[in-house]
Amino acid sequence: MLDRDGFRHNVGIILLNQKNQVFWGKRIRTHSWQFPQGGIDRGETPEQAMVRELHEEVGLLREHIRIVARTRDWLRYEVPDRYIRRDARGHYKGQKQIWFLLQLLGNDWDLNLRATDHPEFDAWRWNDYWVPLDAVVEFKRGVYEMALTELARHLPRNEYRNRFLRQGMRPQEQDAGAGQAGLPGHGMELPPGGSFVPDIQCKQDSDRPQGTHEVQ
Repeated sequence: MLDRDGFRHNVGIILLNQKNQVFWGKRIRTHSWQFPQGGIDRGETPEQAMVRELHEEVGLLREHIRIVARTRDWLRYEVPDRYIRRDARGHYKGQKQIWFLLQLLGNDWDLNLRATDHPEFDAWRWNDYWVPLDAVVEFKRGVYEMALTELARHLPRNEYRNRFLRQGMRPQEQDAGAGQAGLPGHGMELPPGGSFVPDIQCKQDSDRPQGTHEVQ
């Protein structure tokens, strides 16, 4: 569904675990990482679209999450012509998104990257809230920064790392095992269809990021 300016109505999803780390998915057969997102169908509200996309992309149901906040207005990004199908050029311009901040009430094993026959991701990890934007396809970086910045004030207060990460610093002490949820041997089990990436190299280059484990 396009508006008169050529922007498709869309939702973006920032999913938190109990440590306020965010779900970070690797787009299938690419080196790009992103948050779940998807289009709003005709007749759907943004919240209804968010619940549907959350299940289609990561296998979660409404009962698995709590809605913490959403952006006040649409956030837009334009898609370069080389990424637009030839038959859509001239009338499709990009995406306008409502972003939702969610908290996972379920467990890591509730995640399922193979919930549909058309998966979006082939690997995942929990990442610190201020994700490395150089791992995101370039034309989406601005809207990611806007969404993360607007929604940061709604983070539950147990997130003590934000002030360090925002300044490019690290706290002196890290929680033992932080970022290891879903990794075999750390007391958690992988979700069906999921690969956990414990130590991803987030710089994009011509090489495959170290530590990436793809779903076969």
